Amino acid sequence: MTETAVYAAGGVVWREVEGKLTVLAVHRTGYADITLPKGKVDPGEMLAETAVREIFEETGIRVHLGIPVGISRYRLPSKRQKIVHYWSAHATEEAIRASTFRPNREIAALEWMTPKKALSSLSYPVDVEILQNFLRFVDDGVLSTFPIIVLRHAKATAREQWSGADAARPLNRRGVRQAQSIVGPLSAFGVRKIVSSDAVRCVTTVAPLAAALGRKIVRTSLISQDDWERGESDPRSVIGRRVRSGKPAVLCSHGPVLPDILSEIALATGTMRGSYLGSASSLEPASFSVVHLSTTNPGSGIIAIETHEPKP
Repeated sequence: MTETAVYAAGGVVWREVEGKLTVLAVHRTGYADITLPKGKVDPGEMLAETAVREIFEETGIRVHLGIPVGISRYRLPSKRQKIVHYWSAHATEEAIRASTFRPNREIAALEWMTPKKALSSLSYPVDVEILQNFLRFVDDGVLSTFPIIVLRHAKATAREQWSGADAARPLNRRGVRQAQSIVGPLSAFGVRKIVSSDAVRCVTTVAPLAAALGRKIVRTSLISQDDWERGESDPRSVIGRRVRSGKPAVLCSHGPVLPDILSEIALATGTMRGSYLGSASSLEPASFSVVHLSTTNPGSGIIAIETHEPKP
């Protein structure tokens, strides 16, 4: 992120009613316009958690993020550039019924529209472009997805400063802060399963997430660095279970193991391997790559990959 830009995030919130797709637009009070729900990043936030928070604040609907559908860039009256990241976001009927929305000083009304009506109703070309990106995924039949999130453990105590077994090496102070900071952005993708290398630094990285979600951590040596160094790791079996389950999951592992994990996701989904996998696996501590797969046909290949880094 640059210092001069204003960053924001939002989503194309969608639902199906009697088999027909509709998307949610917000009528803003002060601007008298029609836009997609979005808002500026709060201090310390990562973009994914901003998107979920802003969608809830503007619509009262709690969502989890799906595939990224584009980035809009435009100039504000102050001449600063505004950069807005968007995701698809499925609104379940339960979430809609639980909406706390009331007309207010910021949002006058919410309106569910057909895509055709939304394309002609949105006030700004940048929003229309985002919606068009979203509709390309609809046309391809890959709107409904689930994520497998590949996470590198947070910053650990250096090897030369640790006299015990490497698997017992703990997070340092920065790593503890990082583990807390990624709870929001990981939760934004609706994680339901938490799988971790059995190394302490990995388990401790996902412990705050597990506590926040009320989920147990599945510990396995099959994606540990110790097993990898001995040639005994087996990410294929771990990935196979996650792809078959079709449920949002996070896998916490180690830098040297991550390329194998990403490669196995590609193989399990019939995706051609390429340099993009190297980029997605070259993660700094506490960074993660979100691999989006089709819910109905995961064998159709990787739909999208995005990488997130914690705030310094």
